[in-house]
Amino acid sequence: MKNYALAALAWIWPDEGIALLVAPRYIIMQVRELLPQSPAILRWELIAILGGVFLFFAAPELPYQWLWMVTAGGMIAKGGFLSIGRPYWRGPVIAWCVSREDVDYRFWGLGLCALAVLLLYELGWVGRSEPRGIVGDMQNGSGCCAVPLGSP
Repeated sequence: MKNYALAALAWIWPDEGIALLVAPRYIIMQVRELLPQSPAILRWELIAILGGVFLFFAAPELPYQWLWMVTAGGMIAKGGFLSIGRPYWRGPVIAWCVSREDVDYRFWGLGLCALAVLLLYELGWVGRSEPRGIVGDMQNGSGCCAVPLGSP
């Protein structure tokens, strides 16, 4: 179950990343219009906090654990700042973030896609014939779906 939750988290990153790679100006224009009309949308950042906490506790079982711990810390910090931070604190930060050049958003999108591919690779969902990481050792029969040879 943990693998599926991590994979779901990893599939969110390329959605955002590809959108920023393909149409950064359109995405940021939508964000600029949406935030003044509905500032309560930032409450959804609580999901980023939950995802970050989950990734933080799953990180010790993954290769590159420090990368995942730093990523989880960033998710928790960003989610906390945007969802429960004071409007006069987050206002200048959001204004600075949405005033960047398109290339800045594309680098951010590329980073999100890279994180997603790396996590999916480590989970065995892309680029591998056998899962690795927290799934278990499929050759020794301790994996989630392994059936020992010779069983009825």
